[in-house]
Amino acid sequence: MSTTERPDLPRMRRYRLERVQAALRARGYDACLLYDPVNIRYATDSRNMAVWTMHNAVRFAIVPAEGHAIVFEFHGARHLNDGLDTVCDVRPAVGWDFFSAGSRQHEMAGHWATSVAEALADLTCGRRLAVDQLSPVGTAALARHDIDLFEAREVMETARLIKSADELAAMRRAIAAAEAGMARMRSVLAPGITENELWSHLHQVNIAHGGEWIETRLLTSGPRTNPWFQEAGDRVIEAGDLVSFDTDLIGPYGYCADISRCFLCGDGAARDDQHRLYAMAVEQIAHNLPLFRAGAGIRDIVERAYVLPAAFAPNRYSCIAHGVGLCDEYPLIPYPQEFARFGYDDELRAGMTLCVESYIGAAGGREGVKLEQQILVTPDGPELLSRFPFEPALL
Repeated sequence: MSTTERPDLPRMRRYRLERVQAALRARGYDACLLYDPVNIRYATDSRNMAVWTMHNAVRFAIVPAEGHAIVFEFHGARHLNDGLDTVCDVRPAVGWDFFSAGSRQHEMAGHWATSVAEALADLTCGRRLAVDQLSPVGTAALARHDIDLFEAREVMETARLIKSADELAAMRRAIAAAEAGMARMRSVLAPGITENELWSHLHQVNIAHGGEWIETRLLTSGPRTNPWFQEAGDRVIEAGDLVSFDTDLIGPYGYCADISRCFLCGDGAARDDQHRLYAMAVEQIAHNLPLFRAGAGIRDIVERAYVLPAAFAPNRYSCIAHGVGLCDEYPLIPYPQEFARFGYDDELRAGMTLCVESYIGAAGGREGVKLEQQILVTPDGPELLSRFPFEPALL
């Protein structure tokens, strides 16, 4: 992996905590209660078994609108928060979901709610509490303490919107890890390797460089490249196959590298139809990239975006672009076909990072091409963060 600037972690932590607290104050909330490990990571830089705690409610954090956070940690893991200047106290978390508490769930939820109320008092907070994820049992338990609940995902997504210089340094290191993994994949791609074997090289390189996990299994070959969103399997890749993939990689410092490329397997020449698919994907990316500049409106981007030919519209990707940070983030920029149904308008700001998407595969077609570039929004237009080259044999 090429050397890139390392982030100043204490400064990055302070910046992120201040962003969360400013978002809380702007909405008149006294604190937020966070269970999503990505949100906990952003607000405090505290991490512990992130993927496991995404589906096991065994640790959480309370972040006040002023001051430092309290982390409620999983059994035996208090030491993981040593040295974090975003955290003023670490307390044992009460597990109250059914996995932890079974038939005593309501009883344990009561103990948990008491621990939350006590923490708010210790932090000299009011009772206007934003929460990112909570079941009806927990909601009822907090209501008994006269705690008013509000939505925290808006708070966290808007806080995470603008990246500091340290966050960009961390993201660049995640991208460097991803692109080192992509280079390894390209070097080992040959007829006879399976999709799973090829995909494993991205994981290995990511972990070796301090990365954390990969969120999807989106690598397919030949006829499995169309339609998109099939997962890597045991198919043996053949000479002449297209191999399309999406990294969806959580790399060093927890930052996401979300880059897509398409390779040609073997030493033979690409077919004419493969060239046409690839050329259209490159054209779509090239057309859309200049639209992403500070001050641009989402509605305007949607209206000016590349128009897919009719044969390719049914298999279009799920969005034109989306935000990216510690994972895929706000905003989601849909195709015109979806804008009336769930689209929204907003304005791009300098310091936002996004991924610009393309999937080109005709309905009922033989193969498909997936490309994606990660960018930084600036007043002068997009700055490419992803630098891995396009496939020479398909250009």
